[in-house]
Parts: sequence; structure tokens; C-alpha cells
Amino acid sequence: MLTPISIEKFADGVMKNNQDYNRRELIQTLRETLDAKKKGAKCMICGAPIWAAGSAITGMNRCFTCTTGEADDSEDYEIE
Repeated sequence: MLTPISIEKFADGVMKNNQDYNRRELIQTLRETLDAKKKGAKCMICGAPIWAAGSAITGMNRCFTCTTGEADDSEDYEIE
């Protein structure tokens, strides 16, 4: 199960590893993607609910497994 994380804390982690990102734009994209998930956005590949954190970064509505190729999401985050 994905570990819940706030948008701000997730953005902090992304910014540590991606200095070229614009924090304000990242937070806006995270909010928009989380809103889409709450409204029922589905993975464009398999139809499962999207992984909002990953979808915001990649720009594609995909679930965790279709984004990463992994089934075990226990060490990853999902924005709340």
C-alpha cells in the first residue's frame, strides 16, 4: 500500500533531486492530478485508478504498476 504524503512534502522530495523543477508549477500539477484522481481518473493502460504522484511527474494518467512496472508499492508515496 502506498504511503500517504502531503503535496508539500512530496514536492520537497522532488525538488531535492530535480533542481530544475519549478516548485510552484509542480505543486499546481500535483493538486490538479490529485483532483483528477478523486474525480475517478483511470489509468490509460489498464483502467485502474491513477497514481496521482507518478501521473503528475510523468504527465500521463497511469496507475503505479503501469508507471513503474512493479507490483509492490509499499516503499512509495501517494499524495493525499
